[in-house]
Amino acid sequence: MGRRDFRVLVIDDSPGLRREVLALLDRVDFVAEAREASNGLEGFKKAVESPPDLILCDLIMPSVDGFKFLTLVRSRPELRDVPVIILTGEADVDTKIRGLELGASDYVTKPFDAGELLARIKVQLKIKALQDALKTSNDRLRVLSSTDPLTGLYNRRHFMGVLEREFERTDRYGTPLSFVMFDIDHFKRLNDTFGHQAGDDVLRELGRVVREAVRASDVAGRYGGEEFCVLLPHTEVEGAAEFARRLRLTVENHPFPAQGETLRVTASFGVAACPSAAVQRAQDLIGVADEALYQAKSEGRNRVVVRKP
Repeated sequence: MGRRDFRVLVIDDSPGLRREVLALLDRVDFVAEAREASNGLEGFKKAVESPPDLILCDLIMPSVDGFKFLTLVRSRPELRDVPVIILTGEADVDTKIRGLELGASDYVTKPFDAGELLARIKVQLKIKALQDALKTSNDRLRVLSSTDPLTGLYNRRHFMGVLEREFERTDRYGTPLSFVMFDIDHFKRLNDTFGHQAGDDVLRELGRVVREAVRASDVAGRYGGEEFCVLLPHTEVEGAAEFARRLRLTVENHPFPAQGETLRVTASFGVAACPSAAVQRAQDLIGVADEALYQAKSEGRNRVVVRKP
């Protein structure tokens, strides 16, 4: 708590009390910013505009009181994890219970002792800091568990999960779903000639090329080795074929930096789509695209073969 990291919002209809709390916060070294609002509605608007790390809120205020404010705060996803300390002259237990049930993190009774208020503020900010750190760690683990570390694309396990869900949606509603599978031509020769590190450099750069080529709604993954796949929801086979043709040209014309060399590579593509009589399950979609990819390679590589439904 030694850094000025935290932002606090003070909401009270008493200018004198706001000045008192703001002066207290100004004397500590862990609050970077302290803002104020004179009523619950103004405080809610300020919290939404720039979510604070902690809110100190009066309970009895005109129009939007502390109870209504708590309800508003918990209705906004970006504010649900922000602790709220209620400042109130009400001392009865039922009032405190109601506030806690609505999402208050703590109560401080007015007139407050400065040392007690500061101690409670520190506790809530420590909890908030721990929650934020845990959320960041969980988000990082989630990304690591779903991402191929070399290419930055989704790994096969995560990709297959997305494919199963999208296929179920297509099977239920009849919406089009296309699948593109492709791999680098003569990748073994590239590894044998330039070394496996150069091969990794090419895979890494191809991952970047693919990420730039796909739409936000598309799902790109590394299927395994030098083999990649892209899932295109709500896309007819003609649209997927056009995407594959553009990507093939992009790969063919792209310089791939690898271990001090600039390499040129090509890729072969297989395209499949559903609904289709040949596709009864998600794995069938992969199988049809794989057959098309095999045909593309057998016909000379660096081409796109499309299997229409």
